[in-house]
Amino acid sequence: MNLGLIIVLIVILGYISNWLNWRYLNYKITHVLYYIGAFVHESSHALFCLVTGAKIYEFKVFSSQPHVTHGKPKLPFIGNLLISSAPIFGGLFFLFFINHYVLGNYFALVTSSGYVNILSDSLKLITQIRLSTWQSWVMIILFLNAGAMIGPSARDIKNVWPILILLFFVQSYFLVNLGLIAMSIIFVNIVIQIVLILCLTIFTAIKNY
Repeated sequence: MNLGLIIVLIVILGYISNWLNWRYLNYKITHVLYYIGAFVHESSHALFCLVTGAKIYEFKVFSSQPHVTHGKPKLPFIGNLLISSAPIFGGLFFLFFINHYVLGNYFALVTSSGYVNILSDSLKLITQIRLSTWQSWVMIILFLNAGAMIGPSARDIKNVWPILILLFFVQSYFLVNLGLIAMSIIFVNIVIQIVLILCLTIFTAIKNY
């Protein structure tokens, strides 16, 4: 397993998640929830700008195109990579923080099963959801925005594509494991979106019958 492929897959899953949101869940309430993920995403970029010494020129969350505009990082070579991939680290840290300190470790978010078990790892997360508990509803809301929260955008990857190619030859158990966790969470995000879309479709059909 290599780090480059995992990052590309996270970007693709994040894109699918955001597309489903804007194509089929284009409601005011989902827009509000989307900005939770966008805030974590852009704040992660901004934090890593500070860490790598990159000057921040613009920080926008509540807009049609949330973004952080920044200068060159003082940390050579790896600085841009850290800034571009920051949402993976920041998003996972945010979810771990909420799960640990707010929900009392209600969910088990750890996985290291590999590519072939992404579906089963995601299913393990889904089966932990209990609609009768408030903890589950908190995580459903957060999972619903995981694509926006964790997934680097295509623009993020475009900024570091030469370095990304090198990552196809990098193997790190810790970083790969984090990537697999991110993939599982975004996949759960997509499953929740599809279930919600189906429920809304059925409700609309019954209402119009």
